Amino acid sequence: MLSVTQDAAIVIRGIVHAAELPEESGLRITVEEETEGKVGLGLDVVPEPEADDQVVGTLGANVFLDPSAAELLDDKVLDAQLVDDTITFAIGDAGAEADGRVDL
Repeated sequence: MLSVTQDAAIVIRGIVHAAELPEESGLRITVEEETEGKVGLGLDVVPEPEADDQVVGTLGANVFLDPSAAELLDDKVLDAQLVDDTITFAIGDAGAEADGRVDL
């Protein structure tokens, strides 16, 4: 199952709050169409998960994964940074150092 860092949880809670959505809202991650052998991920702030989404709740933040994203990110970690009003999410291998991350 996808893990969420404390920094990512703080950022997600902030996004939900700024969007004036209920606390149970969250970040939904979907797998976008593959191009040239690469998979894209879509990120949206939504009030609730879809019926078949996997829900990852941690530190008061919710991440909703569509079935394809749940499978793809099963052993990954979601991290985030907020620098000068710019949010950067990154996916890395569980237990890997920062150099194992892929920016979203």
